[in-house]
Amino acid sequence: MGEPTPIVTNPLLAEFLAALSRCADQPSATRTAVENAAEALEAEVGAVLRDGELVTSVGFPTGKAPVAQLWEAVCGRRGEVQVPGVGLCHLTVATIDGAVPSHLLLARRPGEPFSVEENSFVRSMARVLSLTLEMLRIIEAERALRELSERQVLENARLLRSLQERQRLMEALSAIERAISRREPLQQILDTVTQGARQLLGDDVAGLRLIDPDDASCLLLVSVDGLDAELAKRVWRVPTDEVDVCGRAVVRNGLVVVDSESELPYAGRELVDGLRAAMAAPVHENGTVVGGLFVASSLPDRAYSEADRESLLSFADHVSLAVTDAQTVQAMRDAFHDTLTGLANRALFLDQLEHALASIVRDQGRLALLFIDLDRFKFVNDTLGHGTGDQLLVEVAERLRGCLRAGDTAARFGGDEFAVLLRDAAIAEAAGVADRIIEAVREPYDFDGRRIFVNASVGIALGDAGQQDAEELLRNADVAMYRAKRNGKGCHETFEPAMHADLMERMRLEADLQQAVERQEFTVYYQPVVALDTGRITGFEALVRWRHPLRGIVSPVDFIPLAEETGLILPIGGFVLAEACRQVSRWQAVSGYSPPLRISVNLSVRQLQQPNLAEEVGRVLAESGLDPGCLVLEITETLLHEDMRAATAKLDELKALGVLLAIDDFGTGYSSLSCLQQFPVDIIKIDKSFVAAIATRGEAADFARAIVRLGQTLRLETIAEGIDSAEQLALLRNARCERGQGYYFAEPMQTDQAQALLLASARAPVS
Repeated sequence: MGEPTPIVTNPLLAEFLAALSRCADQPSATRTAVENAAEALEAEVGAVLRDGELVTSVGFPTGKAPVAQLWEAVCGRRGEVQVPGVGLCHLTVATIDGAVPSHLLLARRPGEPFSVEENSFVRSMARVLSLTLEMLRIIEAERALRELSERQVLENARLLRSLQERQRLMEALSAIERAISRREPLQQILDTVTQGARQLLGDDVAGLRLIDPDDASCLLLVSVDGLDAELAKRVWRVPTDEVDVCGRAVVRNGLVVVDSESELPYAGRELVDGLRAAMAAPVHENGTVVGGLFVASSLPDRAYSEADRESLLSFADHVSLAVTDAQTVQAMRDAFHDTLTGLANRALFLDQLEHALASIVRDQGRLALLFIDLDRFKFVNDTLGHGTGDQLLVEVAERLRGCLRAGDTAARFGGDEFAVLLRDAAIAEAAGVADRIIEAVREPYDFDGRRIFVNASVGIALGDAGQQDAEELLRNADVAMYRAKRNGKGCHETFEPAMHADLMERMRLEADLQQAVERQEFTVYYQPVVALDTGRITGFEALVRWRHPLRGIVSPVDFIPLAEETGLILPIGGFVLAEACRQVSRWQAVSGYSPPLRISVNLSVRQLQQPNLAEEVGRVLAESGLDPGCLVLEITETLLHEDMRAATAKLDELKALGVLLAIDDFGTGYSSLSCLQQFPVDIIKIDKSFVAAIATRGEAADFARAIVRLGQTLRLETIAEGIDSAEQLALLRNARCERGQGYYFAEPMQTDQAQALLLASARAPVS
């Protein structure tokens, strides 16, 4: 290891470091270094060379830098360089360490050679630049990995929400289709539609109006859910015009959405007190508009999403099916096919699936269900138009037919979703068909000279003699399809119970977590923080644990993300802060420990966003009697960069209380250097991933040592996390890291164990 970077006392070098710390990438840092170095030493020109190539320069006319002369100076063959307009200038050269060393060169006017002190100063600047470039390189690599991870997390969350919404819609529409297929009374079917629409969309009212058979200028309210009976009677009959949202959908024969204040007066305010938004879709009989299905809401921020609109249109389609069925069975049978592709639609497919399941129970047979979703279809629709999108769906349907055997059924479920029923098929046959479908769909499409590419993600669910529920089988295939999408798209996955169990487990955990807050099932564990030079305890980090009545101790890894998402982290975090401060204050009184013990507590995103956070921390300090200087609040880098202005204001409020602030997991965020420059932090906590790799002497190890040196330079305390071995401890001591924590010293422990360890440390002689 080289010499540790000394504490910066030279004001010019401090300014140089400050300028570099504001740079976001290596090129800007290199350019800034040359400019600042030239200015500090009043040099005429400056440059950085790497392997004989000019990286950047200042002072030379564009493209006129004498690279060959500069490289000779680097190689020690000359000490002067010819500068246009100035003459033969004195040179100084300093090496910038790195995987590929580079060199900083400065040249000054004739007669003013560089002094010994100035040459030393240039070498110091080169060392600072090399450290900065290395940190920026590692930070850029870490940023890329973090961004990839975050994109995956967001995609998983989006897919889960979409799956939940899709399942609710599927269940509601399936109930309607069963009612139609069973020839239930028309009124009962219509009531099922309005109830399902209101429950799914979460609005105040859902209703269905049909044109009065005796007077086409009026609409009758034939079914409604969420409306008082007396009010329903008063609005039973309204004119067929654009004053009412449903009337507008009938007149225009299209979906009508009203979610702006300027359009609300026409929308039928008598339906909902304080109406803010409404939506209606036309209902048809044999292609002719005969009425409209509507929903209305009083929520102040209600806005109907694309999914909401598609859901209402789906419900309206099912009303049309029911109304037509009331006229003729043949018309209903015709409605069981998708008008665009000619494939079976969802209702017909479910009907055939139910019959197939009944058949395998009788004959002890087997079947497979494939659920197919096109990847990139929305992109095609949005960029090339719905006409091209429709052409693509027709072609996909044709290719699907070509992949099936006689007796198999393909259906379009709407949008870009398809399903395939394979009779008498086991997993091998189903996987083979799925592979053929994926390959067929992947082949390019040619529409009007444009080549279009899409993929298909396929979920497979197997049915056997014990499987009698068509909807359950369809849900299983849908779940498997989402797993395929999550695993990279353009592939297939077979449903396993664990896939559904994962979703159910999360719902159960959320309910348990809510009860845990109410029942105060949380406890605080304490992990010692020690001085690395003496091994003496200097404080503790407070870590929450959940004592579940059935699961036992639950790790924060398993419940903190869910607590963040649901907002339950606020009461949990408040409990940890208060309990930890009280406990350390009691320990200090009992042990008389010197210097006073510190307690570190993590702040979550939700906590930092609380407007009264500083007030709450101040109250806890006052109630516990803990000196503010003994409380360390830990914040992650990524949390700070979500809203830098708000974060700075919040941290200033906390600093005003006298508490200490630490950057947790330092080095894994987006801009570690800017954290230290912009936020009032006192402590850097080196992420355990770097500590774990420190013995390898690789990049992570170099970065860990660089963080320690940076902390020394900026007069910040450094704490290493995750110290698990004597070798790691020795290397960190050698790097002059001040404090650390990890299993090498002690695991997180309960209060009584921590107290016993503390008292033993208090009695031990100070080395």
